[in-house]
Amino acid sequence: MIPSELGKAVFAIAAFVTLAALGLLPFLARNSAEFVVTVLAAVAGGLTILLLAVLVRLERH
Repeated sequence: MIPSELGKAVFAIAAFVTLAALGLLPFLARNSAEFVVTVLAAVAGGLTILLLAVLVRLERH
């Protein structure tokens, strides 16, 4: 379905985005635009990892 190199690259990018966003959250004011954008980035990264995991699981079965 998806080449292993592509899957590894997507996972690495999504993990970086998610971890960077989660690392920034404690230092941002909750009522700022930066907080909202960072939360959206963390959600997008997490959803990408979840989607990739589902695709790999479906491919194995």
